[in-house]
Amino acid sequence: MWKKINQWILKILPKKTDFDSQRMVFRTRESHLAHIMKLKLEEEGIYVILINKRDSSYNNFGELELYVKAENYIKAKFLIDKPYE
Repeated sequence: MWKKINQWILKILPKKTDFDSQRMVFRTRESHLAHIMKLKLEEEGIYVILINKRDSSYNNFGELELYVKAENYIKAKFLIDKPYE
């Protein structure tokens, strides 16, 4: 019986989502830094997803995270670590 239930659960759950191919490249508590880094990466043609995990009532807890596709991860890390010219 449990085997059938498990098979049913696996059938209705999605195998992979579009977000599974994303990797976190930058994390900060300061929103202006997150937006600067996002613009810096978008200037180079890298698609960026910004996720705000801050508490909406206090804004003291949580962070902002930037995600890029796995194939752009190394280029994005290089651009973030490189000083702005």
